[in-house]
Amino acid sequence: MRVDAFDFVLPPERIALAPASPRDSARMLVVGADGGLTDSWVLDLPSFLRRGDALVVNDTRVIAARLEGVRIRGDAIASIEATLTERVDDCRWRALARPAKKLKVGERIRFGNTRESMACLLAALDAEVEGKGEAGEVLLRFHFAGAALDEAIERLGAPPLPPYIASRRGVSPSDSADYQTMFAAKPGAVAAPTAGLHFTPALVARLAEHGVGLHRVTLHVGAGTFAPVRVEDTRDHRMHSEWGSIEASTAEALNAVRDGGGRVVCVGTTSARIVESAADEKGRLQPFAGQTDIFITPGYRFRCVDALMTNFHLPRSTLFMLVSAFSGLETMRAAYAHGVRAGYRFYSYGDACLLLRGSIANAPGERP
Repeated sequence: MRVDAFDFVLPPERIALAPASPRDSARMLVVGADGGLTDSWVLDLPSFLRRGDALVVNDTRVIAARLEGVRIRGDAIASIEATLTERVDDCRWRALARPAKKLKVGERIRFGNTRESMACLLAALDAEVEGKGEAGEVLLRFHFAGAALDEAIERLGAPPLPPYIASRRGVSPSDSADYQTMFAAKPGAVAAPTAGLHFTPALVARLAEHGVGLHRVTLHVGAGTFAPVRVEDTRDHRMHSEWGSIEASTAEALNAVRDGGGRVVCVGTTSARIVESAADEKGRLQPFAGQTDIFITPGYRFRCVDALMTNFHLPRSTLFMLVSAFSGLETMRAAYAHGVRAGYRFYSYGDACLLLRGSIANAPGERP
């Protein structure tokens, strides 16, 4: 399928630079199975769900993946910024470096404190450039490994804000908390599962009172998930793999929900991707732990996801392709056009969409 079919025009002022406060006060566009659109609010999510439904959230935790340092080459020093994108093993990460052209294979980068005294080495993290790829990608071998490396990255790094936010404002002290969901527990993501940013303890409590269960899965989100597709045909796109898991108890519980007539409602495309990766041909979830590079485009038959809550996504992105596969391309193009006209906020810190496959019942009225 041609990638330009997933293109659309988005005015820059529709891109959210900060989250709604409180988080569950964001707007929510509800898209029905018939393409009908209902303007609502995240606070009203329980009104669109039924007793016995199950929310599936991603419990990955975003690491401090943006590192600043210097290239060490004799007396010549050059500032380098690296954003970690994919863990290879205990001591190696793939990263996007800027400016990558200043780096050669075999050179050393010192992140954090760049002075050479022994005392300062405790506040620094060294890495060797082991390989270079296209578009600024480098392979870094760090001088620490395992838990020691994880601790150093967390201490010296900063939140890896998406470029459409980072290019328009500086890093805020609140970003470390704002770019983390309330479900974050397992470190490993380099981008947030952004639909989960809308939830608060109060909203989760109201959902529980409404009889909606909450279940956790893990997908360590990589930077490739949010990148625009740069080929002309979706068949030529290579999806970056990401590590995910679903425990046996969670798979059994979600199978029981569907057996009882409830719906599996995934919070975010990342939760949907790991659920679909773990579902068999009959729609039964199996325990899962490993890499997935599932690429969902129109024509895909969803096996287990019955409803999807997600954000407004980038044009030409794999995420917009996924929601178009779920609700239909023309429906989602119409929904996004409505979102632009109605002033919805787009992308990571923006508003939400709730994509349903049944009729919209008991839709609440407008909020002031």
